[in-house]
Amino acid sequence: MELWLLWIAFQVSVCVQTETVLRQAIAERIKPVLFMNKMDLALLTLQIEKEDLYQTFQRIIESINVIIATYSHESNPMGNIDVDPKKGTVGFGSGLHGWAFTLKDFAKMYVKKFGISEEKLTKRLWGDNFYNSKEKKWYKESSLGERGFTQYILSPIYQIFDTCMKATKEDALKFAEKLGVKLTVEEKDLEQKQLLKTMMRKWLPAGDALLQMIVFHLPSPVTAQKYRCEMLYEGPMDDKCALAVKACDPNGELMMYISKMVPTSDKGRFYAFGRVFSGTVKTGQKVRIMGPNYVPGKKEDLYEKSIQRTILMMGRYVEPIEDVPCGNICGLVGVDQYLIKTGTISTFKDAHNMRVMKFSVSPVVRVAVECVNPSDLPKLVEGLKRLAKSDPMVQCTIEESGEHIIAGAGELHLEICLKDLEEDHACIPIKKSDPVVSYRETVSEESNIMCLSKSPNKHNRLYMKARPLPEGCPEAIDNGDVTPRQEMKERAKYLAEKFDMDVGECRKIWCFGPEGMGPNLLMDVTKGVQYLNEIKDSCVAGFQWATKEGVLCEENVRGVRFDLHDVTLHTDAIHRGGGQIIPTARRCLYACMLTAEPRIMEPVYLVEIQCPEVAVGGIFTCLNKRRGVVFENNQIGHTPQFLVKAYLPVNESFGFTGDLRSHTGGQAFPQCVFDHWQILPGNPMEASSKPGEVVTTTRKRKGLKEGIPSLDNYLDKL
Repeated sequence: MELWLLWIAFQVSVCVQTETVLRQAIAERIKPVLFMNKMDLALLTLQIEKEDLYQTFQRIIESINVIIATYSHESNPMGNIDVDPKKGTVGFGSGLHGWAFTLKDFAKMYVKKFGISEEKLTKRLWGDNFYNSKEKKWYKESSLGERGFTQYILSPIYQIFDTCMKATKEDALKFAEKLGVKLTVEEKDLEQKQLLKTMMRKWLPAGDALLQMIVFHLPSPVTAQKYRCEMLYEGPMDDKCALAVKACDPNGELMMYISKMVPTSDKGRFYAFGRVFSGTVKTGQKVRIMGPNYVPGKKEDLYEKSIQRTILMMGRYVEPIEDVPCGNICGLVGVDQYLIKTGTISTFKDAHNMRVMKFSVSPVVRVAVECVNPSDLPKLVEGLKRLAKSDPMVQCTIEESGEHIIAGAGELHLEICLKDLEEDHACIPIKKSDPVVSYRETVSEESNIMCLSKSPNKHNRLYMKARPLPEGCPEAIDNGDVTPRQEMKERAKYLAEKFDMDVGECRKIWCFGPEGMGPNLLMDVTKGVQYLNEIKDSCVAGFQWATKEGVLCEENVRGVRFDLHDVTLHTDAIHRGGGQIIPTARRCLYACMLTAEPRIMEPVYLVEIQCPEVAVGGIFTCLNKRRGVVFENNQIGHTPQFLVKAYLPVNESFGFTGDLRSHTGGQAFPQCVFDHWQILPGNPMEASSKPGEVVTTTRKRKGLKEGIPSLDNYLDKL
């Protein structure tokens, strides 16, 4: 199934995470259905009245449809993707208790009673349809009857809850009989909440409702891959692989995307878990395993191996299977040696990669981990490898200082990762440092002088300048609107139109960095220089090095454009090799940054806080203390609840939830999601400023020399 199920926890309005994943799903052309979760909370804890519960559902569905309308384009090939209970694309229930229903389930129950078709009755059970039981007629005015949804769906559910929680056990068992719920002898001994769970699960099994929503309303791979192919495949749309993916052809060339690694019971080994988009994957089949950095026609990140075993993965159970045709998901044994986290598997020699999954968050919070017993170090290293493979969001690295660093999307994400590391992957006691935030280095002006660096043999010279990229350009690179693999002229045109950059210069972008795809550019603005192409690879290598470890405190560089203005090279190729040019390029780039008003960027969360009106003051107090900025404060519909939206620096977010609860008497519920990078006000060159302190502590933590290196280390005199 082209499956995407949107779960909404029971809340007064749509949260920021929901909006983020919904936006991402629409961009990826994945059709959503909606499930309203935690209904047990509404009935047992919040004790909401029936009509109020209906209004809450109605408001959430409207909000979801507004988001869908906002992000889906008119040319959307999925057709109408609004969610609507009348169509059966909205389910209600409790995942924890294992019960759920759609309007269709209740329409089936009442067909005989009303003597009208199931389809007509489904429409009457939602919206402004009121039934007058004396006259046995449906009306549109509430004064003439009771709402169909509350009378025929919520009333029996409320009755079960009341009977099980408040009445005697005999009454509850009688009611179960009346509903046609058959309980075993052991189940009849259960009481209150346990009995309630069992009755609801047997009366409205969650699996049936969800399966019905998925089967009836989500497109099959055969349908969906026709319009999703261009989003999935990086190669030309008329090659064999693209045509096979479009047609979901089991006899075409094999195209499979590995999305994650699942740890096996065999220590240190993983099942490569993914989806077959075309062809059939078989045990013993010879395939090409292509990592995320594979470039068609080259040998890097490419392996030709046989698949040891194909396995079917259903929940906890794993069983071997001979072959798996397209449109299904499965696991492969033996592929984990060649892929780190994700990759593409194909049988076609000219195949391109399947597009890498995008994440809407960045790993910006880091902790250093070490083992309590030094003898357990090999187990820790092995555990970190397993963690990095099993969670595509996590980054595990070893700093030069020897620290093992885990980077995650936030405090909570890291907490879960560390728990998994300690209990499942490494199985040893672990010491953790305090969370540390990743920063970025950038520049705020153009270099005030032309920077010159000479090679160690003094025969080659590079002249460069740095300047900030136009506003919005780094984000365009992050979002994939501007990529290294784009056609040169098309990319130059986009940059010129959108960011007012020079077309001629944009056609001579040498590379993106760090890691070949980051939000920094190295551009060739030279005029008629000899031997330039011969040093291009060396300059690119120096650029990747310099943008990966910036000059201020060896953090990644972001949003900087480096222009190569001129070079003077030795006529003999042996004197201008990589050993001469790479360190020279790096020194020159560092000099460019130091002369272009360097700045530190910090990550910022978008925080959404729901609370009653009385708690809003406490939220403002709490955010002001942590450099937070409120940009929206609105009442939610006609409820007494308010929704406060704010930007909060990640560095200030540790302990924020607890602090907020103490300021608001536990009435505020915050949700954080990474939003953007912003420049930390102040000059990092001044040790007393805030960015100066960040640089000092970061350098100290990384074991670097005290103080930012002076310009003389990198800039040479003519």
